[in-house]
Amino acid sequence: MFKRPQDFPFTAVLEANWRVIRDEALALENKRFLAWPEKHLYDKGWEVFGLFAFGVEIAGNTRLCPQTTRLVRDIPGLVTAGFSALQPGTHIAPHTGYNDGVLRCHLALAGCAGCAIRVGDEIRTWEEGKCLVFDDTVEHEVWHRGQERRLVLLLDFYPQPQAPKNQKRWWQWWQR
Repeated sequence: MFKRPQDFPFTAVLEANWRVIRDEALALENKRFLAWPEKHLYDKGWEVFGLFAFGVEIAGNTRLCPQTTRLVRDIPGLVTAGFSALQPGTHIAPHTGYNDGVLRCHLALAGCAGCAIRVGDEIRTWEEGKCLVFDDTVEHEVWHRGQERRLVLLLDFYPQPQAPKNQKRWWQWWQR
């Protein structure tokens, strides 16, 4: 189920600064991105670049994105933050997230034409400079039928700050 981005004040700050965030993401070398570890969800083309994992800064990466880091550091209830890139032709199979109560925010940065996400029975597309917020525990899938690499800032956050669940499993992966 999608949520209203305007219900979360930090989304307005991200949207006002989306070009700065995009420019930092585009300046990263593609080799710094890692394949998403759950390979059973896709066959190719999904990579991420982590900035925060379970509230802990990944210092080697945040130094490369100082403005983005400054903007996301103080998001209430922040669990994870990073960039998610999809190559044309990628399909992320239907799945559900692990952390009950976590919401996911995508700030669209580039290459959104031809990309869509289904959450529950509702389908939306990304618009550069705009946030989508959804409940990660509701079944969702993504497809990229466009021509360019799609890039978003991906955030997981608790709308009511609390301790993250399943921390050890994901923390180990983000630290690589």
